[in-house]
Formats: sequence, C-alpha cells, structure tokens
Amino acid sequence: MAFDGIVIANLTRDLKEKLEGGKINKIAQPEKDELLFTIKNNRENLRLLISANASLPLIYFTQKNKPSPLTAPNFCMLLRKHIGAGRILTVRQPGLERIIEFEIEHLDELGDLCRKRLIVELMGKHSNIIFCKEDGAILDSIKHVSSQMSSVREVLPGRDYFIPQTERKGDPLTVSLEGFSDLMKAAPAPVRKALYMKLTGISPTMGEELCHLASIDGERSANQLSQHELTHLHRTLVLMMEDVRLGDFAPNIIYRRGEPVEFASLPLTCFEGADYESRPFDSISLLLEQYYAEKNTLTRIRQKSADLRRIVQTALERNYKKYDLQIKQLSDTRKRDKYKVYGELLNTYGYELSGGEKQLTCHNYYTDQEITIPLDPQLTARENSQKFFDKYNKLKRTFEALTQLTLETKGEIDHLESISTALDIALNEEDLVQIKEELTEYGFIKRRMVKGKKPKITSKPFHYLSSDGFHIYVGKNNYQNEELTFKMATGNDWWFHAKGIPGSHVIVKCDGKELPDRAFEEAGALAAYYSSGRDNDKVEIDYIQKKHVKKAAGGAPGFVIYHTNYSLLAKPERLPQDLS
Repeated sequence: MAFDGIVIANLTRDLKEKLEGGKINKIAQPEKDELLFTIKNNRENLRLLISANASLPLIYFTQKNKPSPLTAPNFCMLLRKHIGAGRILTVRQPGLERIIEFEIEHLDELGDLCRKRLIVELMGKHSNIIFCKEDGAILDSIKHVSSQMSSVREVLPGRDYFIPQTERKGDPLTVSLEGFSDLMKAAPAPVRKALYMKLTGISPTMGEELCHLASIDGERSANQLSQHELTHLHRTLVLMMEDVRLGDFAPNIIYRRGEPVEFASLPLTCFEGADYESRPFDSISLLLEQYYAEKNTLTRIRQKSADLRRIVQTALERNYKKYDLQIKQLSDTRKRDKYKVYGELLNTYGYELSGGEKQLTCHNYYTDQEITIPLDPQLTARENSQKFFDKYNKLKRTFEALTQLTLETKGEIDHLESISTALDIALNEEDLVQIKEELTEYGFIKRRMVKGKKPKITSKPFHYLSSDGFHIYVGKNNYQNEELTFKMATGNDWWFHAKGIPGSHVIVKCDGKELPDRAFEEAGALAAYYSSGRDNDKVEIDYIQKKHVKKAAGGAPGFVIYHTNYSLLAKPERLPQDLS
C-alpha cells in the first residue's frame, strides 16, 4: 500500500523520539531521488533513508549503507553546505497530511544560528524532498516541478512553499459530525471510497477498515447512509483518530499464504479468514524495511524469471494447440472399424450385386441387425470392399501414430506445467539456475556453454521441522524432486504430492519412527502449498512410503508412478519452523 497519513503519523512519532536533538553527521544521495542521512543522537548513530521515488516513496531507519556516486549531485551538495553539521530541532506532520517536516538549526557563513526546513512529501508520483528557508522560500528540491508540469504548484528555487489543496477534504483529526456528514452526503461513491476521497490521509485500506469496524457495507453509496449510520461511522473515525493522537500504534503486516499483501500502523480486522495472518512489529521502520525487502525480493525474482516464464508459456500454448488438434484427429479415427465391417460384409454378400448399385442392404452378423452399406456404382463389389479395407488400414495407422503422439504431447505439457509451478515457487536467482538448466537440457533453450562448463547449482530444497521434530524436505523444481525421492529418501520415509496436479515432492524423514497424525497433516499442507493448487481452500494429497514410488520409464525428472496410496485433504500453508 502507499503511505497514508496514519503511517506517516506513526513514522513522525518514531522520528521525533530518535532524531530530535540529533546532529547530522553525513548526507549522501545514492540515487537521483533518494537521500541517506547519518545522524548522531544519544550516543547512537542512526541511518535515515528518504526516497522520493514515484513508484516507491519511503522513509525509514535502516542498518544498511548504500554506495554513493563519486561526484555528489547538486542537491546533495546544497544540503551539505547548509545543514551538513546541523541539529534537528523538531519533526512534525501537518495535520494528517502525507508530509514530514524537519526543522534544522545550523550556523551560516557568518557563524550566526539559522533555521532551515526539509520537507518530505510522500505522495506517490508527486513525492518530493524540498529544502526551504525558515519563512518557506524554496532553496531547492530533489525534483523540480515547473508550471508546464503542474498547474497547481511550482516547486522551484525562489518560489514559496505551500501544501497544495486540489479538492476540499476534511481533516480526520478535527472533523465534526456535521462536517463529516456533509462530506459523505456530497459523495455519490461507495462509502469505502468516499472516506479516502473526502478525508485527508485516509487510504483505501483504512477506508475499508472503518467500514468493517462500523459494520457498514463499504459498497453502499455514501450519500444514501442514514444519519444514524453517519453518526456511528463518525464515532468509529473519532476512536481511530484518538489512537493516532495518543500514538497508540500497532504496526503490522498482513500476509496471505506467506506473501505480504498489506501493512498498516493500526490493526486491520477487515482481512478475515484462515488465509490471512497478521504479524506485529516493534516499530514502523522495522516493518517498512521488512515489507519492502520482501516485496522487492518477490518483484525482483518475477522480473528475473520473466524470460523463463515467456519461454515456458510459449511452449505450453504451442503444445495445447497441438494436443487439441491431435485429440480431434484421434476422434476421427474411431469410425475405422465401421469400414472394416463394410469390407467384410461386401466380401460375404457381394455376390448378390449385379453392378451399378449405390448401396447394399444386408444382415450384419456382428450386431445381428440389418445394415446399409454405401457403394461407388462405378466399382465392383470386390473393388468397393478393397476401398473400405484401405480406409480402415489408413485410419488404423493414423490411430496408432496419433496415440503415441498424444501421449508424447501430454507428457511435454505435464513437464512444462511442472516447470511453470517451479517458477512460481522460486524465491531467488539461485533457484532459477536449476530451472533454466532443465529447460536447456530438454531443448527449450539453446545452450551457451562457457569453456564447456555447466552453471554451478547452489539452490537447495526447502527444509522444515514439523511440530513433533521430524525433518521435512520440499523440492523446488523437478531436479530437486528427483534428488529428494530417489537419493535422499530411504524406503520407509513418507512421500507426499498433490494429486493429479503439478507440485513439489515432499519427503518426511521418519528415521524408523512412527509418524504422528500431525506430521502427516503438516507435510500434506506443505505439499498443497507448493503445488499449482495453492490458491484453493483444500487440495487432495497422495501420500505413500517412498519404497512404493517408482520412476516413470522415460519420463522427465521428478515424474513418478505409484499404485497403492493413501489420500488426505490439506489446506495449503507453510510451517513456521523453516530451516532452509
């Protein structure tokens, strides 16, 4: 989610506690729209990252340093000149705006105390970092905004700074019931949307949360709410803003099946259901660092795997079309036996024909019914019979060839779908190396070897510990599935796999012990999670001891056969005890 006013309020509170009174030791500009401050306060060095990136505006404390360019950009040089050794006096947020303002005291060229304002606007594509005099005159900004770029406000040296008000919005910290009611009645939009459209600093997620807390359908039109409902909704808003005013924050990330989907500084009760998990954090900075690190990892791996996905998807689409055509052609061969019967009946009853007939009606001794056989009047009975036998033999040969081809095409589709699932499971670049190697080995990618060497494989299977202390291994791709099942697992270890769909092999090492029911359930949940059915509520899982699992003859790596197995229904989820 984008930073809303409540998250900014949480950040402002943290920044006030840690930075007010602190001295700026270092200013760097590692990116064109990003600053990194090193601030010393209470005998502690703090790194503050501020980004005005249009797609990812950020501000949080970080432990990581970032390399800076050899020549500092002009904006960075200006900041160093004025506030390079300045002291942070105050950190504040105007209202519930997505703005944080730092007031900084420093010595000018004559040694006199002066004050400057560093204003950080975290407003999506309009984000900026603006450096002003105490009276609000802009000295410079990390992004210049001219009148050609914005008709609302110029952000250029010499202009006066002000907060743009593009539409009439209420301040949720101070809005009265009457003012709130007027704003809602003037909004012919769904309530959840009207809340963030008409109130400063409220995000779509918090609009949904307010509706949920007030037990009001967020899809209802705001101008159709009764006065009683408006009063209740306003009271819910007041209680939420009281938490903001008192600094009673509870930073948390909402995960859906292990993937971060949302974060907030107040509890989010609108995310209900077993699929969602709320994870609390001690500070908003720790939350932001964790959230965006995980998001960046997911984004980066998806970008890195884009080429592989395109190759797999192209091959799949080609094979889907080929398979559909082969099935259609195969269905056309079903009438082959009819021609064989026609030929045999003509050999039996053809003596009755005198020549020139267009059909023969006779007794079909195969079905004990009467049958009519179409004839070519230009041909004799024997020639018609041979013509039907020729058709039969041609369709028979087609049937035999297509039966083999459809099996091969279906095998290739299953193989590609298993690789597609492996790409969904991959968490880092090392995981992609093994998948790319598989695509290369099976001819989907041309090999480009350097000095005859294959790429180094460092990816390892997932490793979990069950609640009862049993080690569980999950393959990330077909090669790892093969390795787990036929090299790591012993005969009495248990093997799990999602039934009838692509997925990982899951091995539970039992070390001669009997597995408790909970271990079966947890292994089944992992097999469901690491399969193409992970978005389903329940997935059917086959499980069997490894000694009953055999490699499919001529099959791709990781493809197995088994005949006697047990089954269970599992909810897709990961275990907390991840040792990988």
